[in-house]
Amino acid sequence: MYENFYRLTGKPFQLNPDPAFFFGSRGHRRAMAYLEYGLHQNEGFIVITGEIGAGKTTLVRNLLQKLDPAKVVAAQLVSTQIDANDILQLVAAAFGVPSKGLDKAGLLLAIETFLVSVTAAGKRALLVVDEAQNLTPKAVEELRMLSNFQLEEHALLQSFLVGQPEFRDIMQSPEMQQLRQRVIASYHLGPLDMEETRSYVEHRLKHVGWKNDPHFDDAIFPSIFRASGGVPRRINTLCDRLMLAGFLGEKRSLGETEVDEVLAEMKEEQRSGRGSGAARLAPLASANASAGPVAPLDLGKLKIDPAVAQQFAQLSAGFDAARIEARLTQLEQAVSSTLALMNQIVAAQMADEDKDEAAK
Repeated sequence: MYENFYRLTGKPFQLNPDPAFFFGSRGHRRAMAYLEYGLHQNEGFIVITGEIGAGKTTLVRNLLQKLDPAKVVAAQLVSTQIDANDILQLVAAAFGVPSKGLDKAGLLLAIETFLVSVTAAGKRALLVVDEAQNLTPKAVEELRMLSNFQLEEHALLQSFLVGQPEFRDIMQSPEMQQLRQRVIASYHLGPLDMEETRSYVEHRLKHVGWKNDPHFDDAIFPSIFRASGGVPRRINTLCDRLMLAGFLGEKRSLGETEVDEVLAEMKEEQRSGRGSGAARLAPLASANASAGPVAPLDLGKLKIDPAVAQQFAQLSAGFDAARIEARLTQLEQAVSSTLALMNQIVAAQMADEDKDEAAK
């Protein structure tokens, strides 16, 4: 839509993590340095945490893209509520190890055999676990046990654990003591500052051929920073809506007024419940994007069957706003990608029709 109007080669503020748009803020460079240090050590665990939308997945994908497949065999898995019985199956699947019909002992043997073959070939095995805060303690313990695999004095597997801030609290629990002893480095990825927010926006625009159309007034960047809190995904959501509003209004310059109008529109959508997933995922700076589980509902005062009330209370206790937000983000990404593909098809068809018309 607005890409053609502003003569851009692509969508600058897509929510889908793309290493091609990687922006090296101070925090992201430092986090990358920790990951690269971990690769150099070739053992233990590296833990990276950050708020929802801070750019953790983009960071990891950027690292994986730079790895030499002739030297490193890397596997990535995104965890949900994975328990100890499933984590080994997922690790085997991520590395392409056949595991059908194997019990736990057979599965461990198959994984160890694979890791030994990787090391014997002069390569290293790396496992990246995203959304690590969703792992159960027993699943984390299974990962720790995998780190015990060795060939002579060399560790066979190294792991990066990437998760939301609550994973830091999980790591401090008494049952994580043995894992903490295997962590060789950890880093928390914070938001961008105001100057970095401006550089981030301009970086993404320039990546798709932006030539100051639309023009961004200087006053717009403090507004974007205040509204997004410097969190990259929120910046993307806001700026995408801002560019769309500019296209619909046929504007060649965007400023603080346009930001205020978009924010007001988002707030109205939130109140009415008619907003898209993108709008719901664009909280103002005062909102807490990493909202934890909602407190259990107190239905005892309602005149309903006590058993039914208890069932509702249990359901509400398991409600996790952060996880639902992440799922909504994935759905929004899929819709966005589909629309982008449809726009390309329509643009190509229109170009062919113009050529046929010109030939006549």
